[in-house]
Amino acid sequence: MSVYVVLLLVVVAAVAGGGVAYVVARGSFRRQQLAQLGEIEARAQQRLAEVENIAKERVLEAKEEAVRIRAAAEEETREARVQVQQTQRRLHQKEENLDRRSDELARREQGIGERERALEQIKAQLEEAAQRQLKELERVAAMSRQEAQGILLSQVEKDLRNEIARRVKDADQAARDESERRARAIVTEAIQRIAADQTAETSVSVLPLPNDEIKGRIIGREGRNIRALQQATGIDLIIDDTPEAIVISGFDPVRREVAKTALNKLIVDGRIHPARIEETVAKARQEVAQRIKDEGEAAALDVGVQGLHPEIIRHLGVLRFRTSYGQQVLSHSKEVAYLAAAMAGEIGADVRVAKMAGLLHDIGKAIDHEVEGSHAVIGADLIQRFGVPAEVVHAVRAHHYDEEPSTIEANLLIAADAISAARPGARRETLDAYIRRLEKLEQIANSFPGVLQSYAIQAGREVRILVRPEQIDDASAQLMAREIAKRIESELSYPGQIRVTVVRETRATEYAR
Repeated sequence: MSVYVVLLLVVVAAVAGGGVAYVVARGSFRRQQLAQLGEIEARAQQRLAEVENIAKERVLEAKEEAVRIRAAAEEETREARVQVQQTQRRLHQKEENLDRRSDELARREQGIGERERALEQIKAQLEEAAQRQLKELERVAAMSRQEAQGILLSQVEKDLRNEIARRVKDADQAARDESERRARAIVTEAIQRIAADQTAETSVSVLPLPNDEIKGRIIGREGRNIRALQQATGIDLIIDDTPEAIVISGFDPVRREVAKTALNKLIVDGRIHPARIEETVAKARQEVAQRIKDEGEAAALDVGVQGLHPEIIRHLGVLRFRTSYGQQVLSHSKEVAYLAAAMAGEIGADVRVAKMAGLLHDIGKAIDHEVEGSHAVIGADLIQRFGVPAEVVHAVRAHHYDEEPSTIEANLLIAADAISAARPGARRETLDAYIRRLEKLEQIANSFPGVLQSYAIQAGREVRILVRPEQIDDASAQLMAREIAKRIESELSYPGQIRVTVVRETRATEYAR
């Protein structure tokens, strides 16, 4: 029992100790909470005081800003009031000025009205005076007003007609002088820009040989080699005593070139017999055809003309082997193209048309030995078939007046052709033939009745005839020029064209004493 008592006492003592400890701990906790609440309340009081201070500062700042805004508004109001007052004063001044101007205009209108009435009175007085003078003039001159006006108008009309005729004549002469000066300048500049060297060229007629022994091999046994060569090429070979040379004779320049090429190949090869001749001539013909094509393409490329038909290119290449009075036709055609293009550029004409017409103007000479007619007409028909522009065809056909030139480019082509052919050294003609042609021109002109004198000028490209005015009138002069031109066409051979100019001059002489 004592043990249980002791345990019970121990438990009771422990419970009592725990209760006392709990009471003590709870009191301590309450004291801590009270202390924390005091601190929180103190901080809240401090924060509240700070907020009240900030609020007071914001209220003071708002009051100061309201005072500044009110002052600024009052200042703007005062300035606006001053501006309104100034505007009112200006408007008042303008109204006063307008009133003064209105009064002044009213006074001026009144003065103008008075002047108009005075002018009307003066006008009426002048008309009355003019009527009196007119009646007095009619009485003195013994003619009516209409008659006097007719005489005066006729005299004025006559004077004006004379003055107009004089001015038209002066203007026409000035235009002629200026156009001639300008034309000379353009032609001179075109020639200077081209300035092509020209040497006389002739068709190949003599073939040099390495030695005279080769002549016998060319002739062959009983002449079979030379006959085979002539039959294959269509040309004649003249082998005579001329040392180391063979003369080639043929009308077709391309055939002559084929024969020359073939002979050179045979001489170099050394094997000369009919079978070899036929083979060599065929190769030479192909080489010449290719050379003709290359020459035509090179000419078109040099001049700057594109888009030509291959057949036209081929005929251009043929011109490389044609000559006219010693002048190579292809070189002449290129030079004419350059000249025509240069002059066209100076006067604002179509440069492309002028250039193409210059290059193609003598293309008819490539086939004129095969077709009857003028080379200008033949060439125009040829290029027309291959789609060349109509203006180029017209220029080619008209460059020797087979057709009347109607475009600027056609006239430029005529001028460029004459310049290229007439330059010193471009073409050659024996002196005797040249003199005979000039004499024949003057002889034909002098054979017509009424001719006073005749002169062959411009290297035989023009014949100028002076006639007796009392025997030949204007209509007869025109008829004479045509008849002389026909005689020249039928009796003379000449390159290009010859102008026939008949001059009928009438002079009236009087002396003032």
